[in-house]
Amino acid sequence: MPLKKFALGAPFLAWLLLAGAVVPVNAQDALDTEGSPADGAVQPAEESRSSQLALAETAMCEAIDQMRPVNKGYAFPVSAGQVYCYTLLDPVPTTQWIYHRWYHRDRLSTQIRLKVNPPRWATYSLIRLRETDKGPWRVEISDERNNLLGTVRFSITD
Repeated sequence: MPLKKFALGAPFLAWLLLAGAVVPVNAQDALDTEGSPADGAVQPAEESRSSQLALAETAMCEAIDQMRPVNKGYAFPVSAGQVYCYTLLDPVPTTQWIYHRWYHRDRLSTQIRLKVNPPRWATYSLIRLRETDKGPWRVEISDERNNLLGTVRFSITD
């Protein structure tokens, strides 16, 4: 039997809070338009326990807008000034850290630690470009136990 949605008035909600009542929230309603959990949303426990951290999407891009990559590519001019590594993880079973390790010509250039939260999470890191950054690059994405989740390759050009 489907649940019917209805509006609760402010006095009734205040009474519920004072009485310590719990109002169930449909998990679908708790997601915002980007698929991230709304503040305070509780996800089903069986979903978070049974899943392993997984890389759902990764992209190199020129910018991030509303947590989505803009102008994805594999080659970027140094004149762009910066380049982003976008990462979407789904599922994320527990709050944890991931790492973006940026390699230029097979030498580690920088490592960035990023916190991710259940049930899914989008994040990014970026580097600012200099003339000496031209050439092949890769970003290795790994979990806190150093398990490699994925690698994305790109180049910086004139």
